[in-house]
Amino acid sequence: MPSQARPWMDVSVPLTSGMAHWPGEPAPNFDLISDMQNGAEANVTFCRMVVHTGTHMDAPYHFLVDGKGIDSFPLDYGIGRARVIEASNVDVVTRKELEGKGIQPGERVLIKTRNSKLQWAPLDFHENYVGIDSSAAQFLVDNRVPLVGVDYLSIGVYQGDNPETHKILLGAGVWILEGLALGSVNEGLYELICLPLRITGCDGSPARAVLRSID
Repeated sequence: MPSQARPWMDVSVPLTSGMAHWPGEPAPNFDLISDMQNGAEANVTFCRMVVHTGTHMDAPYHFLVDGKGIDSFPLDYGIGRARVIEASNVDVVTRKELEGKGIQPGERVLIKTRNSKLQWAPLDFHENYVGIDSSAAQFLVDNRVPLVGVDYLSIGVYQGDNPETHKILLGAGVWILEGLALGSVNEGLYELICLPLRITGCDGSPARAVLRSID
């Protein structure tokens, strides 16, 4: 039997029709196109959504013309030690909020903000979500972080240096995990398992992410 001493916590957002999505993109939709209650032999669901829906990963190709696709994601980047950092009282996460947090080279960094209080489905997109700016992105690159995660649909702020933030991280080989559900997760050290789907050459992918505290 699996050990219950340090249980795994699912920090993925449930995917549902009509959930929050980026403005201008099609709303996520999950339709039962084969229904056993109507006489079908099996239930079959048709999924229609942008790959950057809910909990998902950005590949370099998302913002870099010659960047790698999500199928090139290094598996060991999504499995290992992660540091959850709380920045609950700011509108933008800057370098200042990350300094002095003890970030070590090779650690995955997950940033918890007031976004984690949001309920995702059904919910309109929040333009005033908390993101990180380019100074924070460069700080993470300088500290050799392989993966950074945030608790809303984009790592960069909605208006401002969002593209630059993405390009700094992705251009330096830092993979981006967005849309985490960190509401019940405290600041500290954890084991992370997070893997995207293996979609050939794609700019991103839905992902399932789980955390377990490190004693």
